[in-house]
Amino acid sequence: MKRAPLFVLAGTIAGFAGVLSFHTGPVTPAALAGPASHAGGGAHSGRRATAAPARHRAARAGGVRSAVGATEQFGYGQLAVKVTASGNRITNVTVPAIQTAEPYSQQLASQVIPMLRSEVLSGQNARISGVSGATYTSQAYAASLQAALDQLHIK
Repeated sequence: MKRAPLFVLAGTIAGFAGVLSFHTGPVTPAALAGPASHAGGGAHSGRRATAAPARHRAARAGGVRSAVGATEQFGYGQLAVKVTASGNRITNVTVPAIQTAEPYSQQLASQVIPMLRSEVLSGQNARISGVSGATYTSQAYAASLQAALDQLHIK
């Protein structure tokens, strides 16, 4: 029975080392932008913006245009979603502005945002399923996404 505390101590140290090894560094907007995008924008202030300015690029009706949704607060930071569309088709979704409170939130966002992006591109709307374990991030993403789609007049 004298070995039990030794195993508990060794397991605790191994678990702690495992948790520390998950820290991969800060999440940058470029890392969350997706493969075919150019991240723009910058850090936002600590307050929640009611609406981010629309950034439209349209030379003709139905052309390529984009809009950035409202900066949304979530449990561990804030984010804004940028949507690019051609006509009524969503061609790209990025997160040009994200701030997180801690490294774990950064790591979680780097895993969740590509999943949400994929869901938007396949469904072509803001009706996305939240990612288990990232409910607040998913809700903020969906709210900012809907604001950008509203600016683009896409349902």
